[in-house]
Amino acid sequence: QVRLVQSGGGLVQPGGSLRLSCEASGFAFEDKTMHWYRRVSGKDQYEFVAFISFNGHNTVYSDSVKGRFTVSRDNTNYATYLQMHSLKPEDTAVYFCNVQVLDQEYWGEGSTVTVSL
Repeated sequence: QVRLVQSGGGLVQPGGSLRLSCEASGFAFEDKTMHWYRRVSGKDQYEFVAFISFNGHNTVYSDSVKGRFTVSRDNTNYATYLQMHSLKPEDTAVYFCNVQVLDQEYWGEGSTVTVSL
């Protein structure tokens, strides 16, 4: 079955960096666009962060993270990554990787990122 297993996250000071990882299994990873979203504590909505096309040639970022975050993927090891630099307190959220397979969405378990002094 489709699985997305996340790692990374934690507590970092403003201006710091973190890297999130998302390891996939159960589907043809190399054929799928991978997405990253985040959810701020107390809010129901998932905020789009970034996506990367199946071959890694195309990436799109939200305006709030553009220039600070970089999404990448390794199709050999079935993983996608979100490198985050110049983190701000407003980046504090739970981050999720996401994929759509056969019209169904799958989510990782979430990685908590806290940006604070």
